[in-house]
Amino acid sequence: MAHVLITGGAGFIGSHLAEALSARGDRVTAIDDESTGSAANLATALKHPEFTYVRGSVADRALVRRLVADVDRVYHLAAAVGVQLIASDPVRTIETNVYTTELLLEELKLRRDAGQTVKFFLASSSEVYGKNPKPRWTEDDDLVFGPTTRPRWSYGVSKAIDEFLALAYFREHGLPVVIARFFNVVGPRQTGSYGMVLPRLVDAAVAGGPLIVHDDGQQVRCFAHVADVVSAVIALMDAPSALGRVFNVGSDVPVSILELALRVVAAVDSKLAIKFTSYAEAYPADFEDIRIRVPDLGRLRSTIDVAPHYDLDGIIRDVIASRKNRT
Repeated sequence: MAHVLITGGAGFIGSHLAEALSARGDRVTAIDDESTGSAANLATALKHPEFTYVRGSVADRALVRRLVADVDRVYHLAAAVGVQLIASDPVRTIETNVYTTELLLEELKLRRDAGQTVKFFLASSSEVYGKNPKPRWTEDDDLVFGPTTRPRWSYGVSKAIDEFLALAYFREHGLPVVIARFFNVVGPRQTGSYGMVLPRLVDAAVAGGPLIVHDDGQQVRCFAHVADVVSAVIALMDAPSALGRVFNVGSDVPVSILELALRVVAAVDSKLAIKFTSYAEAYPADFEDIRIRVPDLGRLRSTIDVAPHYDLDGIIRDVIASRKNRT
């Protein structure tokens, strides 16, 4: 039985990861400050006798030192989340992302120096690519960010710094790290409160509409079910060849936001209306968006077996069912 620590464990992805690791027999400790997560997400995980939940901050060094003292693996998912939150609160974004990652790596280095190796997983984001114009992104592509006067880019830059830090600890101190750049992970428990598009569209549809689509709706994204993403994360952490490497994780099947909205409408009620709105009505005036965001999954597929269980329509059905069960 491995003992693992999940930061951001009461969040959307973290809670699903906690369930999966507990189900396979790991001893799991989850920490979350519940700024965007919720202890309610852990209802299933809490039924496992070897699961422990700690409400606290990953910025608390004394607490983190105590929690990592006897763990075998750390899954670092605590981060600022959501386009709206990032655009409106860049200070929180930068501090949450960079400081907590550095703190964890420093503490794990101390254990490494004492002869106790702890494997570290860093949840990064497709946001690190910024506005790279390529139609499909590979892990070694250039990172292309907008100006510092636009807070929109603070998240991608901070996650890039996280990656640089983790890889530096791998190279300089031999700390075993694995980095995954998530692309639009969706599924039950995800909230639309911070700009996540699919739960926002589903919530609107279940409430009777209209479904709000920003700009012309031709922005292209790829959506992966959280269960498939969690399976990939666990497999990467079990793969020796993944150490010290960065992986795109998600789906590589593109769909426009307008098409996504139309599929939600078809699944809930074909009579629902779709309303177009400008970015100016939803975000600060200096907000920028990325038109196309599609990952190349070649590196992932050559490292682990990737067999998604959900296609896009299956994802939509699952999110709708979870929303209806919640109401």
